Amino acid sequence: MTSPRAVRIPRPKGSPAPGEGAAGPAATGTVPAEAPVKVDVRWNQAANERARRLLLLYLGTLVVLYVAFLVLDRSAPGGTSSTALTGMLYFSAIAAALAVVGVWVALAPVPRRIEVTAGGVVVVEAWGTKRPFPPMDELRATLVRRYPRSFLSSRAVETVEVTDRSGRRRTYQLEQGVVPVPGSDAR
Repeated sequence: MTSPRAVRIPRPKGSPAPGEGAAGPAATGTVPAEAPVKVDVRWNQAANERARRLLLLYLGTLVVLYVAFLVLDRSAPGGTSSTALTGMLYFSAIAAALAVVGVWVALAPVPRRIEVTAGGVVVVEAWGTKRPFPPMDELRATLVRRYPRSFLSSRAVETVEVTDRSGRRRTYQLEQGVVPVPGSDAR
């Protein structure tokens, strides 16, 4: 149910209410805002799709192996003793560590998106870290490996090494065509 009560909208001092007199920068004493910077956002969908599916395969295999060893341990002679005595506690810790490392290895080299502006390139990495680079024409991209379209991703994915003018290098898995790479036949 709506209320017929009037709502007051606070306005900064010096700005006229709608319909009251001269509007514009000279009348209000404000400076017009600069034109917004054009950002070309390039989403890295195929590489993210590939990384997540590869991670699911890895974690699924790890779970199957863990359950198989757990069943084997429980069915062996002396398998009914405590988990600390049979080593399953340590085995569980190792499996958990392998799962964490697998998540890191699968997702870390795959950025979410790349934002290209006239002033530079910003790579938004998997964990949300924004890594700035100089403009695209000052970057050198080298193709390390190409993964064709498969059940892991709907489009081709490339492992690309990006080097800036200072020699700083980063290796990323990118959807083909997100960054221009010599020797890449982006479609």
